[in-house]
Amino acid sequence: MTDALAAAMPAEGEVAPDFSLPDDTGTERHLSDRHGAWTVLYFYPKDDTSGCTIEACEFRDANVQYGDRDTEVWGVSILGSGSKARFKAKFGLPFVLLADEDHAVAERYGTWVQKMNYGKPYMGVLRATFLIDPEGRVARRWPKVTPEGHAAQVLAAIDEEQSRRTARQA
Repeated sequence: MTDALAAAMPAEGEVAPDFSLPDDTGTERHLSDRHGAWTVLYFYPKDDTSGCTIEACEFRDANVQYGDRDTEVWGVSILGSGSKARFKAKFGLPFVLLADEDHAVAERYGTWVQKMNYGKPYMGVLRATFLIDPEGRVARRWPKVTPEGHAAQVLAAIDEEQSRRTARQA
């Protein structure tokens, strides 16, 4: 990850930028409504593509484990609510998918970046994840995600963060 890319993303310990986006049903979701609970906010390039499907299905398969940790998963990409609804239905995804059609939230989180395809530059979403703590701060961030095994990696981080907070309170 380049220094410029890292600098564009909210740092661990910083307040996560609040936002409002429509979900797969068209309902507006606000990050601030999650205050008091953990949230996994993951950015992915497009619905129903190979890497994005692997990542989403791994989060799906671990959904009960996330719930056991009082954690919701929210996925964000630039395609609209209709695309999100189809993706969710096709793969039985039990979590929130958000439509960031103007990529404004991706920009605030530093995940709207220049990419290359066959030597041609274009703008797109960088696959990245943020773990937001109950106080609304970024507890962890993964600036460049490999889909395989990522859901388990995030679960381990939640366990570490929750254990650390429990130890501080004792």
